[in-house]
Amino acid sequence: MNTSNNQAISATSKYIRISPTKVDLIIKQIRGKTYKQALQILKYLPQKSGAIVWQTLYSAVSNATNNFDLEKENLVIAEAFVNQGPILKRMRPRAQGRAFAIQKKMCHITIRVKEV
Repeated sequence: MNTSNNQAISATSKYIRISPTKVDLIIKQIRGKTYKQALQILKYLPQKSGAIVWQTLYSAVSNATNNFDLEKENLVIAEAFVNQGPILKRMRPRAQGRAFAIQKKMCHITIRVKEV
């Protein structure tokens, strides 16, 4: 069962407890690359978000190979983006009875792969 050329297979990681701006720096590096190139880039990144993006990419490629019988070597990252998730709002006590807001941000990562 093969897909048409314009159809992309995707995977999404939701409610990841990391800021979307931090994840977007990693996503920009792999956008448009082949699967093997993206793995090489993600393998040596020191950031925490690199591992999360790697898991999402691996899941998208697994979906393509298991559900659509595509070869890993022929896959290219067609689309990769990160969206803002819900924000956990916390308060930090400060001097003289004041309180400062802390925003703990979450994100949703989506990666779509397609066959070349």
